[in-house]
Formats: sequence, structure tokens, C-alpha cells
Amino acid sequence: MSNTLSRRFTPSKVALAIAAPLAAAIFSILISSLAVIASKKSPVEAFKTMWEFGTQAGSLMEVLNTATPYYIAAIAIAVTFRAGLFNIGVEGQLRLGALFSCYIGAMFVLPPVLHVAAVFIVAMTFGGLWAAIAAYLKVKRGVNEVISTIMLNSLAGGLSAYLLSKHFALVEEGSNNLQTKELPVSAQVPDLMPLLRKLGVEDQPGGGVYGMFFVAVVLGFIFWFVVNRTRFGFELRASGLNPIAARVSGVNSKKMIFIALVISGAIAGLSGLPEVLGQTHSYNLGFRAGIGFSAIAVALLGRNSAGGMAVSALLFGFLEVSSRALELIDIAPETYVIMQGSILLSSVVAYEVVRRFKLTLQSKELAKVVQA
Repeated sequence: MSNTLSRRFTPSKVALAIAAPLAAAIFSILISSLAVIASKKSPVEAFKTMWEFGTQAGSLMEVLNTATPYYIAAIAIAVTFRAGLFNIGVEGQLRLGALFSCYIGAMFVLPPVLHVAAVFIVAMTFGGLWAAIAAYLKVKRGVNEVISTIMLNSLAGGLSAYLLSKHFALVEEGSNNLQTKELPVSAQVPDLMPLLRKLGVEDQPGGGVYGMFFVAVVLGFIFWFVVNRTRFGFELRASGLNPIAARVSGVNSKKMIFIALVISGAIAGLSGLPEVLGQTHSYNLGFRAGIGFSAIAVALLGRNSAGGMAVSALLFGFLEVSSRALELIDIAPETYVIMQGSILLSSVVAYEVVRRFKLTLQSKELAKVVQA
């Protein structure tokens, strides 16, 4: 047993495991500091201001609310990554899922749990159906899913705007904000403040943590279990790693491609719900944009693992919320975009360098074994 552990956890392996995130963190801090210096401000003051603002109770709740849709959308993207695909259409899929779930969900009243479940089903159905278009084009016509999902994003944006303005919106006199009918109370997901109060957390002006936070946690566990502990997950990963070998071993790669994209779209439909079910209770012109695109970075940074994407989503949420405090010291809050980009770029580069270094070490070790 001890010999096995010593082979698994050698000092060199531990050092390599730490090297990539540490190098990425140092590099991203340097790039972010240069951006702040370009604004003729002190990086130390900027980071201190962000930390002090971002670690306040109200800010931390907002970080969780910001990270929740990022995480759900990142899981949707990770499903296709594991299958060797790239679903860039999450933004359109979640938008249509949110629009139709609000419009249809406001038409009827059910017991609370059933009504929320019905809204989930509608969101997943329309998100999955929209992704099924790209899946069909990929399997039947050989159209690259990157191209088709980018085009479908544009179509989804135009379609949702048309449907909202011409058919789904309630027209109110004196208001320019188009929105669907408000969801009944039975379809709304209460926040977690009752639970947080029991833990000693005081009420905050911005409200509590979305109840969909628990849904994100459950989805993360399901994703981990299915991908790593089921036959379907094995076939999904096999199709992504080597489609030809998977096909020879009996895996229907085209079927896996279609299923992976549809499942991804269905999960993407859920990522548009945290805000509409927990705060606005309707779909309106102020619906949060860019979730799907930011989720791509979250999935890449999290290495498509459930735990890694959770940390990545929280990091992106923290940067987005805490960066608002930069205006207090006359620094553009958009600086956080540079921080996000530098973190992603440095992480990708660092992990690739470490991966190649590991391959070199393994080749040398193998050569020694062969020579012996």
C-alpha cells in the first residue's frame, strides 16, 4: 500500500499539480496590474478595494447569484466538450428557454413544486429543441456545430425579441419595458434567506441567494456522476477522445453527438431561470445577456470538471461583483473583463505547458524502464 501511494504522490507530481494554477494566478495578476497602471492607479489599491467590497455579506450573496447561471451554463458546455464537440449556442438556448418558460408558465397555476417543475420542463424542452437543430445539421449534413450554433444564437436573439414585442409582452401604459406576464407565486423559487438567517446571516438590501443555487449544486453532482460513473458517460468520453475507436468498439458516435448536443441545450435552458424565477418573475428587455459566452470561459478554466467549474464560476462572479467598487477610485469597472481574459489565457497556457512537461517526463521514465 505504501509503495503504491509513494508512486502516486511523488514530490514531482505534487509540484506539477500546483505549478499550473500558481503560474496562471501570478501571470493574471501581472496582466491585471498592468491594466490598472495604464489607468495611472495603484494595483494594490485596486485589488484591496475589490477584496473589501467583494467580501461583504451582501456582495458575497450577489457573487453566488452571479455564479449560479454561469455554473449551470458551464455544465451544458462541458457535456459537449466531453463528447469532443463545442456548443457555442448556449446563449440562444438559455434565452429561448427563459422566454418560453415565463410565457407558458404564467398561463396556469399548479401546486408550488409541480409548477416549478413544469417551468423547468418547458425551459429544458425549448433549449433542447433549439440545440437539436445544430445536432441534426451535424449528424445528417456534416455541418460544424461551432458554425451552426453561432448562427442559431443570432436567430434566437432576433426570434426572442420578435416574440416578446409582438406576441408575449404585456403592454402597460407609460412604460417602455416590455415583459411577459408575471409568473404566479407557485412558480417562483424563494430565496435562501430563511435558511441563512438560521445560520446567523442578516438580511441584506439586495435580497438573498437564489433558490436555484441548490439546483446548480444538484446538477453539478449529477454531471460528475453520469460522466464518471455510468456507461453513458464512458461512451460520451470515448466518443470525444477517439470517435473511430469508439465506433469500432460498438459506440454509435452519431447518436452520442446528437444526444450530447440536445442534453447540453436542455441544461442550457435551465441556466436562464435563476434570475427570472428568483427575482424578476418575468422575461423582460433587461434579461441578463452574455451568460452563455462567459460560461465558455468558466468551463475552459474549470477543465470541464464539476468541482473545477464551481471554483471558476465563483471566481468570475466575484470579479464581476467586486469590480463595481473600482468606480470609487476612478478605475473603469470593465477592467474586470481584462482580469477574466488574463486568467483564462494564462490558465490555458499554463496547463498546456505543464501537460507537455508531464509527457516529456513520462517519456524519459519509459525510456529508463525499457533500457533497464
